[in-house]
Amino acid sequence: MELAAQTFRVTRADLVRYAGASGDFNPIHWSDRVAIKVGLPGVIAHGMFTMALVGRAITEWAGAPDAVVEYNVRFTRPVVVPDDDQGTEIEVTARVREVTEDGLTRIDVTAVCGGEKVLSQARATIRSTR
Repeated sequence: MELAAQTFRVTRADLVRYAGASGDFNPIHWSDRVAIKVGLPGVIAHGMFTMALVGRAITEWAGAPDAVVEYNVRFTRPVVVPDDDQGTEIEVTARVREVTEDGLTRIDVTAVCGGEKVLSQARATIRSTR
């Protein structure tokens, strides 16, 4: 079974807010000059910010934050955020892998930005609250 897709827009302003909240002021998250100098295509979103957005989708599917039992990802590609008012979008989809005898649902999650998967081995276990 496929779960309803969710889309999140990410702008440079979001990166500034996340840097302030997390304390991660690495210039690859705000300076094109530095990002390009270290071999990136431009400013990239914080990996943990991307993971948090996907976690928000999982929480929505589960019905409540405390219904998320387990959540793991591996980062495969950076989320490049252009310096414009539009930013970029991350689309999050998932499919149910199994429902266990004890009522837990295991889901495989996919996060795509610009046609590229940005996470691999993204999985969650949720306890349905609905």
